[in-house]
Amino acid sequence: MDDNDIQHLRRCVELAAEALDAGDEPFGSLLTGPDGAVLAEDRNRVGTGDSTRHPEFELARWSAGNLSPTDRASSTVYTSGEHCPMCSAAHAWVGLGRIVYASSSAQLTQWLTELGAPPSPVASLSINQVAPGIETDGPAPDLADDVRALHVRFRAQP
Repeated sequence: MDDNDIQHLRRCVELAAEALDAGDEPFGSLLTGPDGAVLAEDRNRVGTGDSTRHPEFELARWSAGNLSPTDRASSTVYTSGEHCPMCSAAHAWVGLGRIVYASSSAQLTQWLTELGAPPSPVASLSINQVAPGIETDGPAPDLADDVRALHVRFRAQP
């Protein structure tokens, strides 16, 4: 993970904060193309009642409609939290490349347990347990406190 990766991850944390400010769970993601330019970004939108509105899933769908298979394979997804199984599968099915994440699923599970959150309806699996061929990089230790603070704020909401 290099400085450019950290810069993109910081933007993902900003997007996660935007999601939280909008009443959604704090997750944000962005997609860079083969040349490293940001192509698309999104934040969690599950507050609409559709629990599939994860930003990683939306970026996979966007890439399938807007990029060639070669460009998808050479692209990178950056995200504030490691993909859930649904998003890992979507990423693999559309043939996206590398995933870089600020916090891991294991970290999130630990934080949510400490915060007394109800268990997830879906097993917490790493990206590579779902999609073993995807190159991953994360977590980013310097961003863990920032991501955890967003989840603490979300769980403190009435």
